Amino acid sequence: MPRSVLVSGGCGFLGSHLVDRLLRREDVETLVVVDNLWTGSRDNIAHVSDQRLSLRIADAESFTTSQHFDEIIHLASPASPVWYMREPARTIKANIGGALNLLSLLRPGGRFCFASTSEVYGDPLMSPQPESYRGSVDCTGPRASYDESKRCTEALLFEEQRVSGLDVRVVRLFNTYGPRTRIDDGRAVSNFVCQALTTGILTVHGDGSQSRSWGYVDDIVDGLERFFWRDSISHRAPLNIGNNREVSVLEIAKFVCSLVAGSRIEHRAPIAQDPTNRCPDLTLARQILPGWEATTSYQEGIRRTFEWYRRRIVTGDRSAASA
Repeated sequence: MPRSVLVSGGCGFLGSHLVDRLLRREDVETLVVVDNLWTGSRDNIAHVSDQRLSLRIADAESFTTSQHFDEIIHLASPASPVWYMREPARTIKANIGGALNLLSLLRPGGRFCFASTSEVYGDPLMSPQPESYRGSVDCTGPRASYDESKRCTEALLFEEQRVSGLDVRVVRLFNTYGPRTRIDDGRAVSNFVCQALTTGILTVHGDGSQSRSWGYVDDIVDGLERFFWRDSISHRAPLNIGNNREVSVLEIAKFVCSLVAGSRIEHRAPIAQDPTNRCPDLTLARQILPGWEATTSYQEGIRRTFEWYRRRIVTGDRSAASA
């Protein structure tokens, strides 16, 4: 049966990769991307010539149309602290307001998918973090606009599931990186790669011992594709999607340095409330998505990302580099 799909944030880093996967589906009749280009870029989907795709430049929280959709995938939100800490009210509107508005565009019996985040676990007091962990989030801290708006959107969707039977798919993503990340994104991998290719000085905040689980975008989108539409799944609770191999920020910086002769690391003051660790418990993911895991090593993933940036920075194509 032909399906109509809406993706909010489809011009973003992760969203554009998901758009590519959606257009492989023969049952997708129309695919509407809603993006205000706050952190996304038209360049991220410029390669798409498929006539089923249409782009609407609009905020997710105020987008209007007479059309209704069989599937809605809500990704519209900045994911980098640099961006969401700069405009907290706008971040909250994108997540919560976006979900409230987009729910009204879902056909009866349709599916609503939401990209939540490992930030709902805050600065975790246990590792790895299972979906049952309620987290250690500071609701008045500098990251609260992102953490709490993701948590609130989860609450909204699961309450709608409880009272109206809404078909909900919610993933909690862990530190995804790869090609199509903005050159000014502000997160570790893109920062280190771009610094290595330009100034040669990589800035590490604190001693770099804070650890993350670095998931290469292709692996993560594999999991999203299976959970959001490909597999027949009855799971109706949040699901961790990420790489459970924990690596320190300093180790990542040192590896990037090894790719550019003469580059070096400078340490700067720690960032306020920067989580000390982040690692997904993937027990549920292995049960629900048998055979799926993030298989790309950080070394291989960073090499691919490095080459993508290098081609753009060396050629001076900064518009593409910010895609």
